[in-house]
Amino acid sequence: MSPTHEVTNQVPPLVDYDVAAEPGLLEALRREGAGWAETELHELGALAGGAEVREWSRLVNTHPPVLHTHDRYGHRIDEVEFHPHWHDLMTVGIAHGLHAAPWREQRTGAHVARAAKMYVWGQAEAGHLCPISMTYAAVPVLRTNPELAEAYEPLLSSTRYDYGLRVPETKRGLIAGMSMTEKQGGSDVRANTTSAQPTGDGSYRITGHKWFTSAPMSDVFLTLAQAPGGLSCFLLPRVLPDGSRNRFHLQRLKDKLGNRSNASAEVEYDGALGWLVGAEGKGVRTIIAMVNHTRLDCVLGTASGMRLGAVQAAHHAAHRSAFGTRLLEAPLMGNVLADLAIESEAAVTVAMRLAGAMERAAAGDEQEDAFRRLALAATKYWVCKRGPAHAAESLECLGGNGYVEESGMPRLYRESPLPSIWEGSGNVAALDALRAMAKQPDSVDAFFTEVDRAAGADARLDEAIARLRKELTDHEDIEYRARRLAESMAQVLQGSLLVRHGNSAVADAFCASRLNGDAGLAFGTLPSGVDIGAIIDRVRIDR
Repeated sequence: MSPTHEVTNQVPPLVDYDVAAEPGLLEALRREGAGWAETELHELGALAGGAEVREWSRLVNTHPPVLHTHDRYGHRIDEVEFHPHWHDLMTVGIAHGLHAAPWREQRTGAHVARAAKMYVWGQAEAGHLCPISMTYAAVPVLRTNPELAEAYEPLLSSTRYDYGLRVPETKRGLIAGMSMTEKQGGSDVRANTTSAQPTGDGSYRITGHKWFTSAPMSDVFLTLAQAPGGLSCFLLPRVLPDGSRNRFHLQRLKDKLGNRSNASAEVEYDGALGWLVGAEGKGVRTIIAMVNHTRLDCVLGTASGMRLGAVQAAHHAAHRSAFGTRLLEAPLMGNVLADLAIESEAAVTVAMRLAGAMERAAAGDEQEDAFRRLALAATKYWVCKRGPAHAAESLECLGGNGYVEESGMPRLYRESPLPSIWEGSGNVAALDALRAMAKQPDSVDAFFTEVDRAAGADARLDEAIARLRKELTDHEDIEYRARRLAESMAQVLQGSLLVRHGNSAVADAFCASRLNGDAGLAFGTLPSGVDIGAIIDRVRIDR
């Protein structure tokens, strides 16, 4: 009798590989001045691709956080219980400086190195990067209040992860959160109703309900509230200097589509104590520095997910056969895989260029700051908008196996819409690009200075740049066309970077498929003549 459960034609697990061994990433790392970080990046990449960390990732998403509002005696505690491996993931991320190394090291290329690490470690597990990202972004905001910065920055930049609600100054390291949106306003934070009343000793009593607060077990939070002088930014600790719990009450945890390993909560401030960061009435201007940094992390997070999806799809196709042919050798599947690889490489290339711009802008380069202002808004819109389609196509490459939770692809798919929503959804990001052009006309000049560096290298790119220039001169219905303009800017920027710095096969296929008005819209519609084999090799782990 023949066995009924003989296993054949199944794909081996994709584990124990170096996630950082990606040509496009490493080339960008060196190009943007952070080649010195390559050794540590490979160390982190080996961890991210290892079987142990992949199991941590599975478990923290299978067993999401649990809220405990009261202890057994009825005392209010407002604590969230995480799976133990959440803390393991946080420990690794913080030990490698993903949360604050650039603020501590002050080394040329430090922000670029940190961006590369976020991209690599994000392929291990995305949810825990939320508090890490917010901690990174909180430091420049705190610096607007030197007294608060002196007290908290050394602990926020510590490489020790020290979990638990205790007096911040007694801990070995801190993490920061952000609590801005309210149920009546969402992205329109100027509609916030949470109030902040001065006490007379320099602190404020904050009262109100925040609709969405991620990582509610962070040690300190930046929050917005209406002070006597208008909407203002405040630092609010979970535990007060005397050891008592601040009046920061967790109402419930959000039941989210994805990002399930990370707790997100509705929070009530019941006269909670906070300290002013920046001037009264300047809350949006103060906290915008945080948003700029977390927006870059949205692009990095999407690029990270794209890379993981493309690699998983190529790995599956390399080991699976159908209708007598290995999937990788089927022409149409090759077209799809190459298209996924192109999108992935374009995303990481532009993300790393923006990380370099953030670095140089922080050092005082006005041209780079102007470029960053416009390019980041447009790129955040477009790259993050492409994430869900890319994840869906990557999942489909695995067929029914990809639709099963054990493959990890459903989690990738559920995670993919988040970066497009976080820190300003699609419309907000596209309109912010228009706002940048209107308020800072030099940002337009800086953008075209950047893309014109590729002038003459590819006629299709030249034509796309010329079309974009023409589109920007037409101000009629410009708000209505904001998404299309942001998309065009992002694609022209990606094309120019790939033509100048990227793999020639990838650059050629990008220009043929993204900058050609006759190209297909779905993945897998690359025109004939592109070097599909060379492109797929960019996402092959088992070559």
